[in-house]
Amino acid sequence: MNDNYSWDDDQASVAEIQKVVDKVRDEVQKVIIGQDSLIELIMVSVFAGGHVLLEGVPGVAKTLASKLMAKTLNVDFSRIQFTPDMMPSDVTGTSIYNMQTAKFAFNKGPVFSNMVLIDEINRAPAKTQASLFEVMEEKQVTVDGNTYKMAFPFMVIATQNPIEQEGTYKLPEAQLDRFLFRIQLDYPSLEEEQEILRRFRNDFSKKQIGEVQAVINAKEVEKCQRIVEKIHVKDELLDYIAAITLNTRNNGDLFLGASPRASLSIMQAAKAVAAINGRDFVTPDDIQYVAFPVLNHRIILTPEREMEGMDVRDVIKDIIAKVEVPR
Repeated sequence: MNDNYSWDDDQASVAEIQKVVDKVRDEVQKVIIGQDSLIELIMVSVFAGGHVLLEGVPGVAKTLASKLMAKTLNVDFSRIQFTPDMMPSDVTGTSIYNMQTAKFAFNKGPVFSNMVLIDEINRAPAKTQASLFEVMEEKQVTVDGNTYKMAFPFMVIATQNPIEQEGTYKLPEAQLDRFLFRIQLDYPSLEEEQEILRRFRNDFSKKQIGEVQAVINAKEVEKCQRIVEKIHVKDELLDYIAAITLNTRNNGDLFLGASPRASLSIMQAAKAVAAINGRDFVTPDDIQYVAFPVLNHRIILTPEREMEGMDVRDVIKDIIAKVEVPR
């Protein structure tokens, strides 16, 4: 753990979480320029116990951000490069016959880690993607009738390129629904790109990555999650979340609405956002802030709206504007 940060076991509170996130942001931004929202939403996902799908063109720091986040959390990290010929056993592991003991022994796959980066998740066929269903939802893997629990914390960060579709497979809706957030990354601004060039003009091998230090460990992440669970949400705000989700199901612009898992995800993420901002209670702004990254991959436009060029962002904005905010 970084000597610059000291966790107070006796006074663990939302203030501690706020300090942790500020420190993580400082460490990651030693290397990454901009992407403030990305860093914050990944930390929200860590504290809410969820998974993240990063969507953006190559070269916008999706993979690098994942590696740096694992480094600041001081947890095990593994990377799986999905390809069309990958099999489920390449992810979860396989049983190997031991001739000395005359028994099968389970050889764990790369998914057995704390933070698992799945690069280009949409390049593997449905059979391989299905190998993630159980582990993402139940944090366990079942092979040959035996169940193996994942160590805490367990988080999947997957990446995909939304532009190049040749040789890719559409993610099943059931798998998309297992991601707490889908975060869409844009190109950096002109000022940010200029700063990137200045920072690395004499550092071709990116040695600055080695300067990133751990901030907290797995035990302290668990404490943060327990604090987030206790964040207060008024009944009126729970009704507000339910109304937003219900509106996606009764919306003429949408072919598929969000499930109850989406409502739970909004609530959990809003609690984490409140904690990150030093509050022990949720506000409507917290709910609205997480609504888009929670809902954008869980709803499907009608064919007519797709042909018209409508974006799910427009639909979600319209829903947020229509649903009455509790006072």
